[in-house]
Parts: sequence; C-alpha cells; structure tokens
Amino acid sequence: MSSSNDQNSSDLQPGFSSIPARDTIAPWFQGARRARLAGEHGLKKTIFEEISDLARQHDAVNLGQGFPDDDAPQELVDIAQQMLARGHHQYAPAAGTKDLREAIAEHQQAWYRFTVDPDTQVVVTSGATEAIAAAVLAFVRPGDNIVTFEPFYDAYAAITGFARVELRTVPLVFDEATGSFQPDCEALAEAVDDKTRFIIVNDPHNPTGSVFSLESRKAIVKAAVGASALILADEVYEHLVYDGGFLPFSHTPGASERTISVSSSGKTFSLTGWKVGWATGPAQLIDAVRTVKQYLTFSSGPMFQPAIAHGLRMPREFFTERAEDMGRKAELLVSALEDAGAKVIRPCGGYFVLADMAPFGIEDATELAQVLPEKAGIAAIPVSAFTTPHFEGRYASYLRFAACKSYETVEEGANRIRASLADVAREVARGDAQA
Repeated sequence: MSSSNDQNSSDLQPGFSSIPARDTIAPWFQGARRARLAGEHGLKKTIFEEISDLARQHDAVNLGQGFPDDDAPQELVDIAQQMLARGHHQYAPAAGTKDLREAIAEHQQAWYRFTVDPDTQVVVTSGATEAIAAAVLAFVRPGDNIVTFEPFYDAYAAITGFARVELRTVPLVFDEATGSFQPDCEALAEAVDDKTRFIIVNDPHNPTGSVFSLESRKAIVKAAVGASALILADEVYEHLVYDGGFLPFSHTPGASERTISVSSSGKTFSLTGWKVGWATGPAQLIDAVRTVKQYLTFSSGPMFQPAIAHGLRMPREFFTERAEDMGRKAELLVSALEDAGAKVIRPCGGYFVLADMAPFGIEDATELAQVLPEKAGIAAIPVSAFTTPHFEGRYASYLRFAACKSYETVEEGANRIRASLADVAREVARGDAQA
C-alpha cells in the first residue's frame, strides 16, 4: 500500500513516532496525508473503500469495514419513525435534547455509579468522531502535540492534521500476561511533554480488541498529570466488552478532573448511520466542546435522540446479552482463523479480531487483503491502515476481521476462512497470487 506523509525520518524519536505540523501544507491536505489518502497522483481511495469494492465485485463475505449487517433494536426504530411522523424535522437543541442528556446521566449513574450533571456535563454530538474533533479544536494551540497509541482509529490522524497540531504515537505491544496489546509505557513517558495537550485513549481498543490494564491506565494518568495534559477517552465500545467488565477511564485515580469521555449509540445499538454520540466530563471542559460543536453541525438527529434516550434506559440484560452475542461471533472467527493456521489475538471486546499472517510467510498483509475477496471469497482490512509509516512494520502482517455481522454472515466467513485462507496466503507469500 503506497503512502505519503508529512514527516522525515529525522522527525522520528526513539520509541514513538512524531508527525510535526507543517505550516506550508494546507490543513485539509495535511489531514489527508495523515489518514493515508494522499497518493503519488493525488487523492486515492481508502483501503476500506478499496476492499469493500472488491468484496462487492467478487460477492465476497465482507468482514472488512466495521458496520453491522444485522437488525437494529426494533423498538428504537419504531420510536424514530414515530418522531418522524410527528414532525420532528427541525433543529434539536445544540447540546442535545434534555431527555437524552438526562438519559446519558442516568446511564452513567446506573452502570458506573458516576454522577454527571445533564445540564452542564453532557453534550450530544453527531457521532463520537464529532465529539473528538470538537474537543481537539477546542483546546489545541499552535505548537501543541497530541499523543495516542497505535494502531489507531484513522480519524485521529486526520483530525490532528486538520487542526495543524503535531501527532505523536506510542506503540501498543503484545503483553503475554494479559494476552492483549498494552501501551509501551516507557515510550509513552518519552512522548509526553509540556506541549502535550491531549492523550487520546481508545479503550476498548480498535482495532486490537484489547482492554487496557489498570497498570496501563495509571501510567497514562501519570504522564498526563506530569504534563498538565487532558485525556480524551474514546469509549464507543464500552458495552461490547464480552465479559461485561468495563470501567470508564475517568474512574482511574487522578483522571476524572482532566478527562473528556466520548461514547456513541452507533456501536452499542448497531445504529452507526444515526450518528448520535456524546461527550461527558467536567463542566468547564464540556462548555468548550459544546461551544465548538455548535459551529460544526449545531445539532442533529431530532428524530433519533428520543429513541437513543429510550435505548439507554433499557434493562441491563439488553446490554449484557449484546456483548455476549458479539463475543460468540468473535469466537467463531477466532476458531476459524486458528484452524487455518493464523496466529490470533483473542479480543476482549469490540467489533474486531486480529490475526497475524506471518505463519504463512506473509510480511505485508496488504496484498493478501487485496486478493482475498476474489480468491477466498472473504474481505479483511490490513492493520497497516491504522498505523503511521514509522510503526507500519510492527503490524504489517496482521489482518483485521469484523465480527459485527449477522451470525449467518460470520459463519459463512468462518467457513471460507477454513477452506481457503491458508492456500491463498501461501500463494501471496510465494509471489504468485497475481499469476
């Protein structure tokens, strides 16, 4: 996969990668570069678009892009339809409807025994990504940097590029004790300095499916406190930890007063197109996010917000059953990938399963991802799409498979993985897949 970036090797520092802001590059193009949309001849398709196009062309099971293909909760759909029929077509309040903000606060209290004021500590956004963008735009200043962990959700790179702020990334390393990826805490300490405005934490983590340990969380808080930095906790998979054992980052000792917590209805309720997210945190931080947010989209989803308010008040069993269901589907993929001979990272939560193709002789899984739709009838995303070039080699042999599909889709994908993945991977490793 070709890529271009606004960095030179001299900009890189030991243990973490650094992408400096460059005033000579237009903000939109800097964002495009960091999101790996800039090719040799202009803008190019994302790898997600490319793989999805190939999946459609070859009628492959699309385990690439992370969108559900099963039904959303019908009672939420019914409420949204009723709101449309009743004429809910105009602007919602900029901060979100009062009922939804109250439902978010009730949900925080019921699940985490955490009290937030719905009037001053909650803002509803057009999805979690808008909340993240609004927070970054609210607080970054010229010369600041933002630190996050890679591989990472690709919007982080684009947003920091648009904001003209330096992006510093710290690698996640596989921890045998937890069986998951955890931050390189020594590299974190090197990356954070007095110009760090935010540490962005995605937990449960996309794409690795890891949940950060208490030790990792404490190290992040220590680094933030030492630098007087804020923490932006992207917790959109909070209700998709398979054993139900999630605790918000703001509960980590020393974190609450400096943490903006972000979540969304999209992942929890399989309603990614509704784009209803929210941010919670200290009133002075949420004031800033709300100020920026109202000049981005102002508001959205007046027919959807009552439905999400209802959803957040649904019985605990609804959420635990959905998490367990996702875990079972993830296990179907884990089992199939292991049977095929891949090295699998068993996820703790989220939508995805990571599998290392190195046992087949694959060093860079991008070409494999490009031929799998035709040759194996399955689609997956190379994890290099979630990295900077500096750390691409660490994760280049991994593919990400989406479990957030119907059982029928996941089972068919698992069958095709068992039948064909190993043979196609070995073809690619020999260099004759395009023959």
